[in-house]
Amino acid sequence: METPTNEKFRDSIATVNAEGKRAWVYPKKPSGKFYAYRKWVSYGLLIFLFSAPFIKINGNQFLLFNVLERRFNIFGAPFWPQDFHLFVISMIIGVIFITLFTVAFGRLFCGWVCPQTIFMEMVFRRIEYWIEGDRGKQIRLDKQAWDAEKIRKRITKWSIFFIISFLIANVFLAYLIGSDQLLQYIFDGPLKHVSTLISLLIFTAVFYFVFAWFREQVCIIACPYGRLQGVLLDSKSIVVAYDYKRGEKEAGRAKFKKNEDRLSTGKGDCIDCFQCVHVCPTGIDIRNGTQLECVNCTACIDACDHMMESVNLPKGLIRYASEENIAKKSKFKFTPRLKGYSAVLFILIGVLTGMLFLRNDVEANVLRLPGQLYERKENNIISNVYTYKLVNKTTEDITDVHFELLSHQGKIEQVTHKNFIVPKQGIAEGTLFIEVNASALSGDKDKLKIGVYSNNTLIETTYAAFLGPRSYR
Repeated sequence: METPTNEKFRDSIATVNAEGKRAWVYPKKPSGKFYAYRKWVSYGLLIFLFSAPFIKINGNQFLLFNVLERRFNIFGAPFWPQDFHLFVISMIIGVIFITLFTVAFGRLFCGWVCPQTIFMEMVFRRIEYWIEGDRGKQIRLDKQAWDAEKIRKRITKWSIFFIISFLIANVFLAYLIGSDQLLQYIFDGPLKHVSTLISLLIFTAVFYFVFAWFREQVCIIACPYGRLQGVLLDSKSIVVAYDYKRGEKEAGRAKFKKNEDRLSTGKGDCIDCFQCVHVCPTGIDIRNGTQLECVNCTACIDACDHMMESVNLPKGLIRYASEENIAKKSKFKFTPRLKGYSAVLFILIGVLTGMLFLRNDVEANVLRLPGQLYERKENNIISNVYTYKLVNKTTEDITDVHFELLSHQGKIEQVTHKNFIVPKQGIAEGTLFIEVNASALSGDKDKLKIGVYSNNTLIETTYAAFLGPRSYR
């Protein structure tokens, strides 16, 4: 069965033509109220993105995701592999928040906050508009022969795109290895860090490929959030929507004619100018309804409002609205579905907050040396050998550290010196012996409570198993 003409858009994406080839999108340069708001939001986020690795709080990088060394800083607070449970809870909270936000407001994140959209629309496309001109000029330039003008414009554009991609790759590296390390590499020169330079060039090539060629295909094909949208949206979700009731009316869309009384003809307010299509960065026609490719960027709202003003018709033909709002004029409601997601999110945030308050600045692990049994000494003393690891999560050295036995009468002897230092954001490891009188043991395997002290102040407690002879139970 042949698909009706007005439904063919559902059989393929807007960026693929009838022959199955890439249909290049030439969006018209947007302007208007929402675009101005988006610029302020985007440039604020870009400033944050480029400055965050270089901001320090108590000596900690504001944001750090050092996967290789398993060190992470979130808003200046250091996290270690021992805090993995906090990371898991945070990820679950992030998923629930995205789900809640999408159910309520669709892909608003994609159009306003997503780094892909911000870089593409507010950096690379604006450079393209500056060099090659608006939609019409770009189309003509593409069809133009490779003369001096086209070569000059293309080389200029590609060179600037590469420089920006290289800059983005450097900032990305600062998040991974730390800004101090990155600056040290820069001062040392590229020849001393060839492997890092190669990695930078690979990331640069990826960013250049995405923003110079792949572009909107990331949102349409690669991004999993776009697929998630189709599952989460319902008729009550607020999205960028075309008011088909008002736009079509009884006689449907029609071109605008001067001095025409559209009310008497039954024609809709949509004047079929295609400005909403020309300005769309993913090449869709919003009048076909909510589509997978729509990133809720509001460019079509600005374009439509401008045309409505030009022909003296009310603005808002395309606006933020739900399907139910357009069909039944119903207002946004906090549905049971949203209440359920909100309750789960509230509980998880409470759990994470509690865990953060209970999180210690020092992580202590004392483990019996594998394969070693107990040793019997004089005066009925039983000795076990242990390894210890102390993790200092703070930005200050922890000095004069020693261990004390809290649960049993006995003593702890360290193999090296008694008191030592745990370096800031570092690890101290070593070996120790714990000696307990056999009369104090309750069985062949007792649980010892060990205190970690700094300057005679208890800073952490931990537990370890202690083996003794079976006959002393």
